[in-house]
Amino acid sequence: MDTKLLTLIELSKVNSFTKAAKELNLTQPAVSQHVKQLEEEFDAKLFIRSNNNLFLTKEGEIVLKYALRIQSLYNDMNRKLKDYKKCANNLTVGITHTSESNIAPEIMAKYSERNSGSHIRIISDSIKNLYEKLSLYQIDLAIIEGKITNKKFSSILLGTDSLVAVVSLDNPLANKKVVTINDLKKENLILRNLESGTSTLFVNELAKMDEDINNFHLSLEMDNVASIKMLVRKNLGISILPKSACSREIKENKLVGLPIENLDLIRETNLVFIDNNIDRNILEDIVSIYRESI
Repeated sequence: MDTKLLTLIELSKVNSFTKAAKELNLTQPAVSQHVKQLEEEFDAKLFIRSNNNLFLTKEGEIVLKYALRIQSLYNDMNRKLKDYKKCANNLTVGITHTSESNIAPEIMAKYSERNSGSHIRIISDSIKNLYEKLSLYQIDLAIIEGKITNKKFSSILLGTDSLVAVVSLDNPLANKKVVTINDLKKENLILRNLESGTSTLFVNELAKMDEDINNFHLSLEMDNVASIKMLVRKNLGISILPKSACSREIKENKLVGLPIENLDLIRETNLVFIDNNIDRNILEDIVSIYRESI
């Protein structure tokens, strides 16, 4: 990879020519020369100094964005060449925090078991960050809930799921067949963070009914689905979660999942990837295992 771009990346991290030179085992004039060469090559000012601090310009931010992508591609190329030589199959898979509690990890474990030499690394993050990691080639694929609207990514529909109101066996709502919006307004809600795909779908469907999340008692927001389920089991509130994320607890009669009247809470689960960055046979194997497991 172009050492000038490596210099740019390091300099953006430490904001100091002296520190960057030390980290890169270069002289300070060499670091300065790399920046000068990039600025001449792209006809752009990349850094500005202000009060003894170093800042990227807007043009510098653009160059850095692509430098990071090039670095990720370069590292991915090296990794895949090493895998090929070892007849290994290493994958980095991104999943949402919600997917941690459904069958996604089980699917990847089954894939690894059936494909000798496979090693899978699973990363949990928000949908927004998973898209960013895909763009930078930091992950090979992602399992994401919701429709895929960005055309730079390809996707395969794995299945559909629905959000349900999840309540404790001790909650009076557990005796109902369906809950209403008014039922929810009387309860303490423990939700995924509002920027999550799960909560976004719930809030958007409320808006279609001229309802606002601020009209509800949102007592707690958190990312960890396992913790949410634990709190609901203790009857400290109710939650809105994908049925797949609590299917085991519902089957074992530890929680109750109820549909919510008049809300369309069906959503897709998709395998998302960048074309030509992953073997199609791998995708087909994962899809096959997923569908036979649900």
